[in-house]
Amino acid sequence: MTAPLLIRGATIVNADRASSGDVLCVEGRIAAVGASAASQAPAGTTTLDGSGQYLMPGGIDPHTHMQLPFMGTVTMDDFFTGTAAGLAGGTTSIIDFVIPDPQQPLMEAFRTWRGWAEKSAADYGFHVAVTWWSEAVHRDMGTLVTEEGVNSFKHFMAYKNAIMCDDETLVNSFRRALELGAMPTVHAENGELVYLLQQEVAKMGITGPEGHPLSRPPMVEAEAANRAIAIADVLGVPIYVVHVSCIEAADAIARARARGQRVYGEVLAGHLVIDDSVYRDPDFARAAAHVMSPPFRPSGHQEHLWRQLQAGNLHTTATDHCTFCAAQKAAGREAFAKIPNGCGGIEERLAVIWDAGVNTGRLTPSEFVAVTSTNTAKLFNIYPRKGLIAEGADADLVLWDPQGSKTLSAKTQHSKGDFNIFEGRTVRGIASHTISRGKLVYANGDLRAEQGAGRYVKRPAFGPQFDAVARRAKELAPTAVAR
Repeated sequence: MTAPLLIRGATIVNADRASSGDVLCVEGRIAAVGASAASQAPAGTTTLDGSGQYLMPGGIDPHTHMQLPFMGTVTMDDFFTGTAAGLAGGTTSIIDFVIPDPQQPLMEAFRTWRGWAEKSAADYGFHVAVTWWSEAVHRDMGTLVTEEGVNSFKHFMAYKNAIMCDDETLVNSFRRALELGAMPTVHAENGELVYLLQQEVAKMGITGPEGHPLSRPPMVEAEAANRAIAIADVLGVPIYVVHVSCIEAADAIARARARGQRVYGEVLAGHLVIDDSVYRDPDFARAAAHVMSPPFRPSGHQEHLWRQLQAGNLHTTATDHCTFCAAQKAAGREAFAKIPNGCGGIEERLAVIWDAGVNTGRLTPSEFVAVTSTNTAKLFNIYPRKGLIAEGADADLVLWDPQGSKTLSAKTQHSKGDFNIFEGRTVRGIASHTISRGKLVYANGDLRAEQGAGRYVKRPAFGPQFDAVARRAKELAPTAVAR
């Protein structure tokens, strides 16, 4: 039993407003908010002084890969070490990815990931990837939505000869998601073009990490984003585009939204502040450590992503936390296409976005809460349980010191990865305390994460509003959605 916790004197920041008052947490939930919270505190309540700080909903990272088997190896962070690192930075929930092998039943893969995640220190949910199509996949998608609380399905448009979806699979899966009240999500890169360009770049004698961005130029991402958006438009299903990294893909989302289509965009903290010069580092290990897909982009793309985040065309911020050590990355020393794709960042995300966003005037504190927590909770249907400080919500909170600072480094991070893509970056504004389900799990550098303390969070299918969208889609394109 966790003792009741009272946070006093902080400025409470939600996505819609900031206010003053106290917050009482009892049995994992927020029991009271405001001036009367202290008077309702039961005997034995622990008090935490939040004077001079902001109290915000805990961060929700909608895009992580813990314990992921990928490109012949497995990520360094498992569900315990990865979520523990997140808690140290103020992130109290993640949505990870179940990625079935080709021809593997979705339910079989889901059960495997659920088993791995039992060691999680923070709450978690899953997107489930559709990597192939059959009536069995159609059936498993229904089971996942109605029985297991999955309301989003991932589609990789890249990684040819592995987990890439063809258009037939996209159409069938998008249509099934619409029927179920679930959200399709896409990794938007044209896998055929990437495969061709990887070979062409290698023929030019470019084998190092600098070849990675050359094989995945912005238009490769833009083509896939436009194609996925067009398919979703015809079928009338909302769509969520993960890790938008370039001007062209962000603009594709903005254009679709301007004409009334329900398209949502996610941007990574790394893509907001890092450019592609990292791939030209003469040290192979440092350059390879930045290899992820889509890659970091030339200078200029970062500012545009910020503008689209400010404009509301990009909605969430994530990390794609997927850590490989130098020894694993070395598998691609002679061929950049063999470098395992992935970078870390779950611990650093909030501090980087606060420093580069709030401290520069790009975001207000409430907008920061929206893009790091609340919007994800709303888009994936766990709001107001998550992403909100209000009576009855889960007591997932971060006490934020706007004047606190630290220099980000692999030497001090909690992730098991041996590299930090934000290495040497000094940030102002950091988590001083993190509360997960009413329990203090991080306090001024003292990480108190417990293996297995996190719980699986079911995300219900979308309700009557989504049904209306589906009915409208059938009216507009009856032959496209008829069974």
